[in-house]
Amino acid sequence: MLTSMLGVALIYFAVNESVVVESPQKGEIYYEHPTQPVSLRERDIVVKPVSEFRYHNVVRQAYDYSCGSAALTTVLNQYLGRQFQERQIMEGLLRFGETEKIVERRGFSLLDMKRLATALGHPSGGFRAEMSDIKTLDHPAIVPIAYGGFKHFVVLKKYQDGHVYVADPALGNISFTESKFQEVWDQNVLFIVFPNGFEPQDGLELTDYDLRLLDERTINRWAFEVFPVFTTPMENWADKAGTLTRVQITEEDGSKRIINVPTRTYFHQ
Repeated sequence: MLTSMLGVALIYFAVNESVVVESPQKGEIYYEHPTQPVSLRERDIVVKPVSEFRYHNVVRQAYDYSCGSAALTTVLNQYLGRQFQERQIMEGLLRFGETEKIVERRGFSLLDMKRLATALGHPSGGFRAEMSDIKTLDHPAIVPIAYGGFKHFVVLKKYQDGHVYVADPALGNISFTESKFQEVWDQNVLFIVFPNGFEPQDGLELTDYDLRLLDERTINRWAFEVFPVFTTPMENWADKAGTLTRVQITEEDGSKRIINVPTRTYFHQ
């Protein structure tokens, strides 16, 4: 028995010595980790996709032209505690709004939103405003912006520390610097839907995810990813411009002028 115990001890000592790691040199990092995988459930770690935070409490627009209906649905649900689907709001806007103009322009206007809000029992109105008004605003507001070559509706959540935080039906929860927001803010218009007896909710309050700061290049990249219907023509123009060469020609009257000539060559293989 003693012999067996001595043998086990010798084996343990030999194995232990074989895996001893020498002290790390200066500038090296040495760490240990368990060889058995640890279940995330055991550690109470919940892994969530970024999109869950990016679009938290934001109704994503279902169509390229439905930013207005998605923005209005976001305000009704997250601020006024209503429970609508964007499809229902779109149907309401078509019913109470200027239907022919909606079809013609392929989008909804603030007047369409006002008419539907009234039908739902909520006073609302569009207001001309300044940046000072936004800084003291105590209601979420739908604002039109002109950004990346297209017009768009977003929900203005709050101004804080030099940044305007918005719920964008296409890009999710993003923010603009004060100067950038003033640049894209279309006609300085605010559209506010008032509770009128409904208890205001905190669904549009700022979160830790909101308070991260994004640079303009990131927002531009997201816009190009989300809005191919708007960016594809710009890409085509850029592609075409990249294949033009300037050529001088002589007119019949002897005058000369410069024209741009495409240099692409098309062929069948």
